[in-house]
Amino acid sequence: MHILDPSTIYRPELETKKDKDEFRDYSIDENDPIKERVRLTYLQMHTNQTVEFVRKQMADWCKFDKLQMTVMEALELLNNLVDESDPDVDIPNIVHAFQTAESIRKVYPNEEWFQLTGLVHDLGKVMALVREDMPQWAVVGDTFPVGCRHSDKIVYRDTSFHNNPDTHNPKYNTKCGMYEEGCGLSNVLMSWGHDEYMYQVLKNHGSILPKEGLYVIRYYSFYPWHFGRDYDYLCDKTDLDMLRWVKAFNNFDLYTKTDDLPDIEEVRPYYQSLIDKYIPGVVRW
Repeated sequence: MHILDPSTIYRPELETKKDKDEFRDYSIDENDPIKERVRLTYLQMHTNQTVEFVRKQMADWCKFDKLQMTVMEALELLNNLVDESDPDVDIPNIVHAFQTAESIRKVYPNEEWFQLTGLVHDLGKVMALVREDMPQWAVVGDTFPVGCRHSDKIVYRDTSFHNNPDTHNPKYNTKCGMYEEGCGLSNVLMSWGHDEYMYQVLKNHGSILPKEGLYVIRYYSFYPWHFGRDYDYLCDKTDLDMLRWVKAFNNFDLYTKTDDLPDIEEVRPYYQSLIDKYIPGVVRW
């Protein structure tokens, strides 16, 4: 399997109608309904994402007993979801999935695994649709480690963690908390969300996506690390080597959030062929 060289990172934001600085605008404006929706989603996330909560979610969702459906059926299900944590889009998530995949395909037409990674990276968000009592703050948004001090690079850091009990727990509120420096992100408990869930679903299914694709899916929302460049002290060599893949993918994921919509029906057969190759059959969710 040929793996692309991410040393030259494509900059799709140069082709969008928005300037790069206009993406990920987390400024507070109570009169802007989208900004207020995003702020409140993160407030709930940062209040409730604790070590105890994450461990309970891992134990529950990693039973993979909630639903059985194909990848394409999961994508169709995402047509019913608008991400309440995203300040850049207000469209169904299936559209973003195909936008990301098609953007990658345009630049890397021979890298099937990378295109498919773009298509399925958000599929873990089906959690919010599979169970009515699953709030979006436990599904979407930027991820961060639990069990150690919350980084200043986390969005809304100064205004949203004050009611999180781990913030006041001496076991968890130091720089390393319950971890050791250099332990590796695979040994770190991340806030629960669609990233970790989708990674676990793919591993359980036996997907043949390469390790680079699986790593991207697991950590692409870890913005305080790959964008803010914090938490390096928890990383091992594997993480630092994989960082370039996450950053390469981020350019396609973030800067393709525009009003230019792909023709999903036209490209569907192509992506079905990739699904049949890398993630075939019925998947347990």
